[in-house]
Amino acid sequence: MEGVQQETGAAGGVYRYIKGDLFTSEIFKVEIQNLPKYIGFNDLKKFLNKHGINPHKIKLFSKQMFAFVTFKNQEERDKAMKAVHGMQWKSKVLSVRLAKPKADPILKKRKQEEEAEGGQPGAKRAAGSQEGEEDEEEPLNIQIANAVTPLWNVPYEEQLKRKEKEVEGVLQKLTREIGNNNKAMLPWLFVQKEKYNKICCPLEAIRPSPVQTEYRNKCEFVIGVGADGEDKTVGFRLGKYKGGSCAVVSPSETTHVSSEAKRVVQGFQQFIRTTPYAVYSPETYEGHWRQLTVRTSRIKQTMAIVFFNPQKLQEEEIEELKQNLRQYFTEGEGKESAITSLYFVRMGQRTSAGTEDLPCEHVTGEEWIHEELLGLKFRISPHSFFQTNTPAAEVLYSAVGEWAQLDQDSTVLDVCCGTGTIGISLAKRVKKVIGIELCQEAVDDAKANAEANGLTNVEFHCGKAEDVFPTVLNAVVSPNVTAIVDPPRAGLHSKVILAIRRAEHLKRLIYVACNAKAAMNNFIDLCRAVSNRVRGAPFRPVRAMAVDLFPQTMHCETILLFERVDYTSIILHIHHLYDSPQYRHIIVNSRHYICARSGAEVHLEVFNAHSTFP
Repeated sequence: MEGVQQETGAAGGVYRYIKGDLFTSEIFKVEIQNLPKYIGFNDLKKFLNKHGINPHKIKLFSKQMFAFVTFKNQEERDKAMKAVHGMQWKSKVLSVRLAKPKADPILKKRKQEEEAEGGQPGAKRAAGSQEGEEDEEEPLNIQIANAVTPLWNVPYEEQLKRKEKEVEGVLQKLTREIGNNNKAMLPWLFVQKEKYNKICCPLEAIRPSPVQTEYRNKCEFVIGVGADGEDKTVGFRLGKYKGGSCAVVSPSETTHVSSEAKRVVQGFQQFIRTTPYAVYSPETYEGHWRQLTVRTSRIKQTMAIVFFNPQKLQEEEIEELKQNLRQYFTEGEGKESAITSLYFVRMGQRTSAGTEDLPCEHVTGEEWIHEELLGLKFRISPHSFFQTNTPAAEVLYSAVGEWAQLDQDSTVLDVCCGTGTIGISLAKRVKKVIGIELCQEAVDDAKANAEANGLTNVEFHCGKAEDVFPTVLNAVVSPNVTAIVDPPRAGLHSKVILAIRRAEHLKRLIYVACNAKAAMNNFIDLCRAVSNRVRGAPFRPVRAMAVDLFPQTMHCETILLFERVDYTSIILHIHHLYDSPQYRHIIVNSRHYICARSGAEVHLEVFNAHSTFP
């Protein structure tokens, strides 16, 4: 740690933050080396917990055999070092050593720039630039467009082709993973690859967004120093803090933000510049103004949520500030912003990116905004999830309804249901809808939305999907059950997937993924072979499609339809392959293949268990 001490002693040192009054676990950090291959975050956390060790943070790196772990104090760190060093895990002997804190990215970048200016090796020069020559910068409106809408200058048809190609790549990987994790499905996979251009299921044409500009109904704006030097600027960062950038640019010329949201940003920026409170600095943890979230709807309602760090302000000062906000947006110059709902959130030190658990203080106006979707009415609270592109969400939910093949005897399980949009849009076509959602605000909205739309066959449960779903699923007695899951970016908890696998009366599942790559483990677990951990017949993907909810960016929603495996059809595929000369060379090791689920016994040659699917 000697290097750290030297750098914190220097003015502007990249570790200066660890000398402040605020807590940081970076000063109680260790590196665990020689970890087993293929372990994940949860594996390491469970291993440490099993031995009485409670880490504060864990940082794993893909395909690396080491991890950084931080603790809340020196006592817990020393306890962990003593316990873990020399411990054996999966034939690997672990070693532990002290680790340096993470350098502050802003200070690190500043140090590199200063060194570069002084002739020392620091920040890399741009290719082709001459010594002493400054790189010509693009205008700020181009820089921010590249940061938040990287495809803004790509023709829309080309954007769609790129996104469809991206989803095709996900399906190619899923095809390989199914073959490697469920040998019994290899015959089916070979037939599918032959039919669908080397992927496991048909990929239907991407469905475009009905609108390509000003489509976002929710935007989160940071508050900081502008890239032009203007203090108290509201907008988007040019880069991430960890990338060494805190400069903020106004959204006024961005293509995806609505004119209503831009009007709120402009009015709010004028207000905060009249106050004595500084913007919050992620570098020094000083200051107050942190974030502005704006939600809008097609029926011209607008919600603004102000995030403010109270620091050591007295309650009277905060109440006066809220009163000034109320007066400004209802009677003052901010009235032109046409805000119909205003909230204030106290966001303290070291708050992570997630703000869903922070209490919202209602300042003025309605408690909710309302939206219309597929002819239905929905209310939306500050923290409730609602798709950010309403016209494209209608395209998405219509596709889900088409694929679900529902009737009046069907029960729909709407997992991660948000304000109930998917389930409510399908409710009139089925016997019952059961929704599960983590956010209590969203559940309250969903119940109100069902009532507002005159629905009595809908119920909603609040809690973690992994805790609630197994109980709800076991209580469903309907012979026709379809699950629709629309989880956050990281996908479903493995407990939910295992519960789905065990519930063999659940034959169809529609997975809506906002990041199909991140959900890959979910897809694999749905399809992998039966084991002691994974019970119940596997699923297989039978249909896939991308829906563009995020024009001008590389993101899109992916829909996959999974159906429970019918082993009789697997047998037919096996015989089909055995009769096909082009595949017969793959079949080795003659023996009986037992289809345990169907009870059928088939004479054929099966695939070598040690082969890898091409």
